[in-house]
Amino acid sequence: MHLLVLDGHHVAAELRQKFGPQHQYTFVPDADTRLVDDAEAAMQVLDDVLPTVDVVFDFGNYGPLYEEKEGVVVFVEGATESLASRFGGRNRPVYPVFGFCGLPTLINRPLLETSLLHAADADKLAETCAALGTDFRVVEDRVGLITPRVVCMIINEACYTLQEGTASVRDIDLGMKLGTNYPKGPFEWANAIGVARVYEVLEAMWQDTHDERYKICPLLKRMVQQEESFAL
Repeated sequence: MHLLVLDGHHVAAELRQKFGPQHQYTFVPDADTRLVDDAEAAMQVLDDVLPTVDVVFDFGNYGPLYEEKEGVVVFVEGATESLASRFGGRNRPVYPVFGFCGLPTLINRPLLETSLLHAADADKLAETCAALGTDFRVVEDRVGLITPRVVCMIINEACYTLQEGTASVRDIDLGMKLGTNYPKGPFEWANAIGVARVYEVLEAMWQDTHDERYKICPLLKRMVQQEESFAL
């Protein structure tokens, strides 16, 4: 299959590991920039590759670029916006569209975490995932899906603990890995995902729910403003 990945160069290696070398990959842009930063050059590439594309992985919001492509299947990164919110009302797409968990470190897992806009597209999702060579799990269409919501909430709670001086970064990371058998500690995970991306997920969940669990820790907010990562 030919996979077109928009604004996903930061997870290029993980996508290739997840779906394997049997597929053709086109990343637009082909560097860690955003499509909107060089739209003219990107459009030239898209004009050449779109005719042969089977699946689009959209890490931005670029529906108008491929909405007229016949037969295309689209996965949109769903950590910060639900499908219902993005495609509600008049924005309803004519192509099959699915949400997926596209945060760094959370893609290359045995199950592709997905969501449905329309239940009638369930068979198409199963068919597409089979062609991609991956098992999948459908979760509720909501901001944060499941894994991004849980992981980012844990990171936020760890930030409150660090801010209060209860424990160090190293102690918190080690305690989480030994105590819960998590593959990474919360601060290690935050750096791997990207502190700014963690902030964006939490902010989206806070705006959606106003649940106190997602109220962003001032320490995390300050680190985003200063473009810092955690010193591990």
